[in-house]
Amino acid sequence: MANVTAILFPGQGSQETGMGRDTAESNAESMALWKKAEKISGLPLRSIYWESDDPALMADTRNLQPALTVVNLSLWLELAPHVRPQAGAGHSLGEYSAYAASGALSADAVLELVSLRGALMADADPAGRGGMAALLKLTREDAEAVAREAAEATGEMLIVANYNTPAQFVLSGAKKALEAALPLVKARKGRAMPLSVSSAFHTPLMEKAGRELAGALRKAVWNRPRFALYSNVTGAAVTDGESLCDLACRQMTSPVLWIDTIAAQWADGVRTWLEAGPKGVLTRMVKPILDPLGGTEAAEAVSVGSLEAAREITQGRA
Repeated sequence: MANVTAILFPGQGSQETGMGRDTAESNAESMALWKKAEKISGLPLRSIYWESDDPALMADTRNLQPALTVVNLSLWLELAPHVRPQAGAGHSLGEYSAYAASGALSADAVLELVSLRGALMADADPAGRGGMAALLKLTREDAEAVAREAAEATGEMLIVANYNTPAQFVLSGAKKALEAALPLVKARKGRAMPLSVSSAFHTPLMEKAGRELAGALRKAVWNRPRFALYSNVTGAAVTDGESLCDLACRQMTSPVLWIDTIAAQWADGVRTWLEAGPKGVLTRMVKPILDPLGGTEAAEAVSVGSLEAAREITQGRA
């Protein structure tokens, strides 16, 4: 393949005040998604994201998972008539938007699943034993060494849960181990930033919640995706519904291999990435991942985070 386009969907951390309002107020199908997500989740999502300026409320994973999924899919609705991607991926929660965009799952099924996923993840650690921290300015090897050394020193679980770029990782695990990791990061001249999350996502601490979600995932109707989806769990392309379901059942307890995902898409011919979702977080990750591969001159990564941006893209491709 050559000159292939991939569609990307962001996950937790991409939320912002007012997200999706412009698209919903101009597109009845988008507004219907908001209403459906509110009915399924039982949450006043539009009030939270359009009228509130409470960061904690907007970051609450119960609210965030269905709301951000609606925003991602609303932008996809604008792009879909004009853009024909040959590949796709989503970062953590964003993978569910990719399932819907590719036709692997229906939008209704995805909204049901992310509402359940958000509730399960919010309730997974009532004692608050787990946490997460972003790491900057460390290599992959150093990030893994920090996790290993802190886990060994404390006897607690700690892993690299997100491989975002060659210099950006996320540690996830027991708070005691996270605290032990901080001086190890500093000694390697890196930087650690605690994240405001309710537990240690993408680790074995999510095993109970993952089992419950897996039951719902296996009851869903999975189809062959219209384009290859690259899994968080493996970083590799998947082209059948059964395999997507199996990998989705492992996603909650597995690290997000985003570096591997973008590198595999590049190796398979992707040269243009479109990110459908707020803030452009994934767009900014593409260049650092491709730099070691010598691919940045031939690559283009575009953030489509608003109705205006979506229409600029579609007019250019009309």
